[in-house]
Amino acid sequence: MDQPPPPRIYLQQTLALIKPDVIHIADEIEGEILKWGFFILQKRKLQLSPEHCSDFYADQYGTPHFPGLTAFMSSGPIIAMVLSRDDAISYWKDLIGPSNSVIAKKTHPDSLRAKYGTSEIQNALHGSESLPASVREIKFMFPNTLIEPVPSKEEVKEYLNKNVNPILLRGLTEVCKHKPFNPCVWLADWLIKNNPNEPQVKETE
Repeated sequence: MDQPPPPRIYLQQTLALIKPDVIHIADEIEGEILKWGFFILQKRKLQLSPEHCSDFYADQYGTPHFPGLTAFMSSGPIIAMVLSRDDAISYWKDLIGPSNSVIAKKTHPDSLRAKYGTSEIQNALHGSESLPASVREIKFMFPNTLIEPVPSKEEVKEYLNKNVNPILLRGLTEVCKHKPFNPCVWLADWLIKNNPNEPQVKETE
């Protein structure tokens, strides 16, 4: 990971946690986050009870590391953040690396877990695994947050083809016909006057 990945098409949100083992270098980690093009939309410092940890990691209940995980996550304060950027979930997972920091040091040595974590449980950082998980986890840590649905690439393309491209094509055709001195300003005025979402009022004498 010599340089940040290229931008993609749409914005997304994901939950990030700075865990108790690295809370003392939270500012350094936040700097890494910002360097990679993330926006920190919300941030709070808190300490979870063992019960809260059990609820947060409910999908891992019954696994061998579950007791150690909940004990560790409730052992000290954490910082919860809502991160946003294009394809945030995937990029954040790539940036933090494998959940086991020992493995991360071998397979993804430039990842944040390789850099800051020490074991499978004390792995410095948390990231949401999927879009449904990110919605659940953000609401868990920030109960009053309103999360807008993120349209898929297909939905964006369909919307543009249906609602934007036809009127834009008409406007560009008119620009070619009239050849105005300032085509950008002329087109902007034309689009305002011919907005298909506004009622067309026909003046009468």
